[in-house]
Amino acid sequence: MIDKPPRIALLIDADNSPSAKIGLILNELSTYGETSIRRAYGNWKKQELRGWEELLHEHAIRPMQQFDYSKGKNASDMAMVIDALDLLYSDRPEAFGIVSSDADFTPLVMYLRAKGAAVYGFGGQKTPEPFVNACSRFLYLDKLAVAAAAVDIDTGELTRDESAGTPLRVPAAKLKRDAKLVGLLRNAVEAAAGESGWARVGAVGQQIGNQASFDPRNYGYATLTKLLKATELFQLDKEGTSEVSVRDIREVRGAKA
Repeated sequence: MIDKPPRIALLIDADNSPSAKIGLILNELSTYGETSIRRAYGNWKKQELRGWEELLHEHAIRPMQQFDYSKGKNASDMAMVIDALDLLYSDRPEAFGIVSSDADFTPLVMYLRAKGAAVYGFGGQKTPEPFVNACSRFLYLDKLAVAAAAVDIDTGELTRDESAGTPLRVPAAKLKRDAKLVGLLRNAVEAAAGESGWARVGAVGQQIGNQASFDPRNYGYATLTKLLKATELFQLDKEGTSEVSVRDIREVRGAKA
């Protein structure tokens, strides 16, 4: 018997999400399972949502009409919450994709995860940290778009986005100054390390995933291995293989001393 892929319910806050990124979102979700439920919420009478219309049909996304009951506010948030809870108990998908930059969805994400569902979040760089941290994994749409659009065909390496005029990757100096990131990486390496001080990068990633919403692409790096190397705080062994391992460079200095 063939195992069925996990089912994902994708719920889009169209009022707060760019339509141009939907292909990237669906591609990302395909790595986790089958996005069998696809809904986009908004007041479709608004001129601002015109960009979504053609894409809804192209990607088989069901438009959910929600009128604005109060001027200056949209009611899409509440409609999405109600539908998410209904889906949780009726269709019982294994995971949800929530597309929004609105922190109001944080309690919903926490509830869904408490009930055993994974939640993959997508939003802009402005997305508040509580919402980002509540998700199983969160990807900034601007980072995701840049990474997908700027891969060197010959080397497979991420390159400079000439249109934006800024480097894709966060430089080593800035990574080292990010105390939260450095602490997260060092603690995960330490927790996953064996008696030799070396830890499999896969185990390090699992440690991080168990405690935080994290993706190296948010820093401009395609993999955790590349991010670890870029910090210049870790030593890598068997790089480029499935057995790649890592250890804190302080362990090396301590051993020499």
